[in-house]
Amino acid sequence: MTLEQKIGQFFFPAVFINDTEENILATERLIKEHNIGGLTFFHSRASAATNYETKKKVVLNEDSFKRLKELIVRYQNCASTPLLMSIDAEWGLAMRVEKTPQYPYAITLGALPNSQKNLVYEVGKQIGLDLKSVGIHYNLAPLADINNNPNNPVIGYRSFGENKEKVADFALEYLNGMNEVGILGCLKHFPGHGNTNVDSHLGLPVLEETLAELLENELVPFIKGIKNNVDSIMIGHLAVPALNEGKDTSATLSKSIIETLLRKQLGYDGLVISDALNMHSVSKLYQKKGQLEWEAFNAGNDVLCFAENVPEGIQEILKNATPERIEASFNRLWKCKQKVGIIDGKLPLPNLTESNFDYETTSVLNRKIAQNSITKIKDDNNTITIFDAKNREDLAKLSFYKNTDNAFFKSLNAALPSPEFSYETGGKLTLKELEKALTRFDTLIISLFVPKAKPLNNFDIEDSVLQFLGDLFQNKKCILYVFGNPYALQVIPNLKHTLGIIEMYQDFTEFQETAAEQLLENTTCKGTLPVIVSGI
Repeated sequence: MTLEQKIGQFFFPAVFINDTEENILATERLIKEHNIGGLTFFHSRASAATNYETKKKVVLNEDSFKRLKELIVRYQNCASTPLLMSIDAEWGLAMRVEKTPQYPYAITLGALPNSQKNLVYEVGKQIGLDLKSVGIHYNLAPLADINNNPNNPVIGYRSFGENKEKVADFALEYLNGMNEVGILGCLKHFPGHGNTNVDSHLGLPVLEETLAELLENELVPFIKGIKNNVDSIMIGHLAVPALNEGKDTSATLSKSIIETLLRKQLGYDGLVISDALNMHSVSKLYQKKGQLEWEAFNAGNDVLCFAENVPEGIQEILKNATPERIEASFNRLWKCKQKVGIIDGKLPLPNLTESNFDYETTSVLNRKIAQNSITKIKDDNNTITIFDAKNREDLAKLSFYKNTDNAFFKSLNAALPSPEFSYETGGKLTLKELEKALTRFDTLIISLFVPKAKPLNNFDIEDSVLQFLGDLFQNKKCILYVFGNPYALQVIPNLKHTLGIIEMYQDFTEFQETAAEQLLENTTCKGTLPVIVSGI
């Protein structure tokens, strides 16, 4: 390859599964004309990576999975150098593609006892197999961020928690699981996005920690990953003035953070990939097309993720970079392509006629995770209370944000029949009617299906619902099962008045059935909260 062709390898533009033929043809031209190294797949242009203000509605497409495979075949067929196909699939292909297997969030895995960390390995392995079946080689996951800020708007449930050793161990388990089946992984977002309160998709978070403080906490999972030869490390769009002569420069554009800290001080010589260069924290910094790509490369990134100015970026790097630096980055990327076996003339392409995932294995794995992550937060003999009420007429079940036809209630019904109520929408008027209907019941089993995983707008739990729950806890005997982000507990009032609280983390059927089993049989809850939650 010429130097220019080698530079093309550093560019991983975004591609969208549900895109127009015009856009697909434009991508094919990029591949043919500029010898780009890989692609990063997203669902659609309205998905989170490009539509930060969520002004555009994501249109679901039942054929996304089929389209993804077809596009991978099509793009590989027009590439003279095999493309390294990548995707951000932290909790499985389902993060980007409808009707594909979904695995628990990292925060759920973080609730597992250390003795069950093999389950994290299995999650990595199964996600790896799913990606491999569609022709993807590189998962931009997992997070090595320690979530030590409960108000973090973007990390939260995506982190294994706030224990640095556990985050380090579990991130490695996940990576090793993927590696076993030939999929590359990535620790992100160096030097640590956990203690931030700004979403780097929208603005630039600033970390005020010193290097000594970072070495003591945020950098621990990355250091362990480096010792274990992690495939790649993604640099986050966050500023650390203490590492950058007091300047608020994004880490992705900082030589002192990538070249000095990561390469020289921590001794990492693997692949370094930037976070998406279209994110608002960096995308508007330079008016000249290609300047951002050059600055990111010059700072030490080998791969430019979501690069939007490919031809211009290539020319800027060709004009400014030394041949030695170009060769060094090229060799790191080439080693990754060799590791996944795509440059030996036997490029494996997905089978377009097969579309069967091993859903049974996924379900068994999810159930094991549910059984080992279920966390008892509060217990005032709630089981005795419920079974005392069983033979009376003062027990009811109440579901929030899912109707009564849910797996939790269905699993309880045979052993614990009782009237069922639900609230999905309707505001104060509907809640007033619900309040009347519940008047004659003294004991309530409440399931709260938290609407959103992110903390924005109180996880989308309406203020009127929060007030309603707070009143119920004060006036009734309530046992609360939370199916969702445990940080949601921080916004619910009067939890101290409940008889019991069980945190389930996910609303998968396997988690709902495990919750019912725990209630009926009073089984031991093996999980522990992976984060500190105030107010309980």
